[in-house]
Amino acid sequence: MRKLKVQMNISLDNVWDRGMSNFSLDNLKDVDCILHGRKTGEGFIPYWTDVANNSNDSEHKLGKRFSEIPNVVFSNTLTVSKWENTTLIKGDLQQEIKVLKNKEGKEIMVYGGDSFVSSLIEHDLVDELYLLINPAAIGNGQQTFNPLKKDVKLKLVKCSPFESGTVLLYYTR
Repeated sequence: MRKLKVQMNISLDNVWDRGMSNFSLDNLKDVDCILHGRKTGEGFIPYWTDVANNSNDSEHKLGKRFSEIPNVVFSNTLTVSKWENTTLIKGDLQQEIKVLKNKEGKEIMVYGGDSFVSSLIEHDLVDELYLLINPAAIGNGQQTFNPLKKDVKLKLVKCSPFESGTVLLYYTR
């Protein structure tokens, strides 16, 4: 069964450094599917496609990798994919993700989307969780996870600091 990994950058001001880019590239080496909720997909896919098409962008290499990996957008409202290399799935979240995890292939990566990630966690679909915590005072930001209805047990596997002060927390179920 394929693993479902979640990587989230928790900050509203998007503190980013080269170490985080290198980590993100490395974290994609065994990934052949990027899964998004509709809201994240609508921003993520066009943004990284533009970065991939701009060889002068400092994140060009990461953008190219994101663009090479097929995307899957979970949406009950979209009827047609607006993006290349992207498939839409709809229906029961738990059932559809289990089908996706049971398909032949490498790991599946999810990037952000607070309510989408909360739903995945709530349904015990997340195998690995990578939180990049930025040390920025952001005031009245949105809650990262919607209130969960049950306890979620996670085991801390690794804690790594980056040059910017951001800290990676890597958990497994």
